[in-house]
Amino acid sequence: MRQRPKVVPRAAGRVLEVGFGSGLNLPFYDGARVDRLWALEPSDEMWELARDEVSRAPFPIERLTAEAEGIPLADGTADHVLVTYALCTVPDAGAALTEIRRVLVSGGRLVFCEHGAAPEPHVRRWQDRLDPLWTRLAGGCHLNRPIPELLERSGFRIQELSTMYLPGWKPATYNIWGTAV
Repeated sequence: MRQRPKVVPRAAGRVLEVGFGSGLNLPFYDGARVDRLWALEPSDEMWELARDEVSRAPFPIERLTAEAEGIPLADGTADHVLVTYALCTVPDAGAALTEIRRVLVSGGRLVFCEHGAAPEPHVRRWQDRLDPLWTRLAGGCHLNRPIPELLERSGFRIQELSTMYLPGWKPATYNIWGTAV
């Protein structure tokens, strides 16, 4: 939760949130800067958990039930796309990022906060060893996705990038956040 206030307020205008989940990001949006929010969330259970937060939002929210690899919005629809802790579980992160690029307006921004591949070799080796089991036990979450590399391979140019370990078990707490166009 400590990372969300650093990134969520950066999203403004027409916003697509990929991996909306239970609405954990909603309290951190700047309601005066968001015109509308598309909440991409295929899980009915997660959407039900978000119901109270959604009803209190100061802007309109429309749920999109599709997967991130096939976003049901027209090209150039969103001013900002927000992704927090979702790229680790998307089965095809490259396809999802291609879709995100497609729905962004020209010059639109991707605002992201993810966990991923650690820079230290000894931590990375543990991530690589544990990832097959972790992915099965943690709902498809991958410990070792190279987030900056995935962004760049998908055609994004990173504008701002910050990293740090959050408190906790190092293989699961290396965080990467920032903006890309």
